[in-house]
Amino acid sequence: MKDLKRKREVTIADVAEKSGVSIATVSRVLNRTGRYSLETSRKVLEVARELGYTPNYMAKSLKRKRTEQIALAVADIGNPVYVAMAKAVQQVVKQHGYRLVLLSTEALASEEFEIIKSLSKHYVDGLIISPLLYSEQHRELIKQALRPVVVITGTESDPDIDSVLVDSSQGVRLAMEHLLAQGRSRVAFLNGRPDTVPGVARLNGYYASLIEHGLPRDDSLVFASDFTLAGGYQVAEEIVSRAKPDAIMCANDLMALGVLRYLREKGLRVPQDIAVVGMDDIEHAATSFPSLTTVSLLAAERGRMAAELLLDRLTSQEEPKPRQLQVVPRLIVRESSVLVKG
Repeated sequence: MKDLKRKREVTIADVAEKSGVSIATVSRVLNRTGRYSLETSRKVLEVARELGYTPNYMAKSLKRKRTEQIALAVADIGNPVYVAMAKAVQQVVKQHGYRLVLLSTEALASEEFEIIKSLSKHYVDGLIISPLLYSEQHRELIKQALRPVVVITGTESDPDIDSVLVDSSQGVRLAMEHLLAQGRSRVAFLNGRPDTVPGVARLNGYYASLIEHGLPRDDSLVFASDFTLAGGYQVAEEIVSRAKPDAIMCANDLMALGVLRYLREKGLRVPQDIAVVGMDDIEHAATSFPSLTTVSLLAAERGRMAAELLLDRLTSQEEPKPRQLQVVPRLIVRESSVLVKG
């Protein structure tokens, strides 16, 4: 009978040897204690996976009162913007041995408040949250939270809270400057919910661009709907019939795609009759017909930055000073706004 040899269990000493670091460093990385760089963490965890090292996370979590889980709370998990954000967060936290818990709040502040309060139950080690509304109550609850929190929001920031910011009003100004440079003179603006952080910022950007170009403010050109494809489609008829625009600036890509669908059904040519611009640069923007000019707000980059901010706070031995990081909007010109000459 053939003698079967039992495979030797991989130890942290094996991981340390192959990683080129000390056993103590491997222990700190695996146990999330002490000080070490993100690069060291990534290297040690990569070697641990390669060697098949499998620590007993459940036992360690009970002992250290850690869960090895990070939560991401967003308004709508079906929105492609949040999908891109979640993928980026997942990629970063997975590299460092954490699991991602994804939560959808349906843009309800009450749900967001409960999620922040529930951090006291220690079901996750930290939270990344992207609220559509960001109130004083959000700020106070986050400051009182018993676990680290990073906020992904607009331009509003608090020096006491880790946050990743984007100025979407600047994004609207970029798009408006492009449309006006194309000779468009009557640009309608389709906003989402005007009581939200993006709704307020994007409407302010629209009005600011009119002032910058010496154009009168005309509220008959401003419309609002849900930040959805159906929302854009449903209000498109009113925009075309009432405002008679030569361009429509939409506060997000989903609404812009809804507008494009309506215009196609009615036989209106884009961009010959009406130019259309969106915001977010979701995946479908590049493959729509015509392809959609949009403003990228770097959703994946914001997710990555937020995840790294949270990991820095979780792994630092000392209490790091809260940081506010910002991304810069980028205009991406495609077929829906530019007339092809020739």
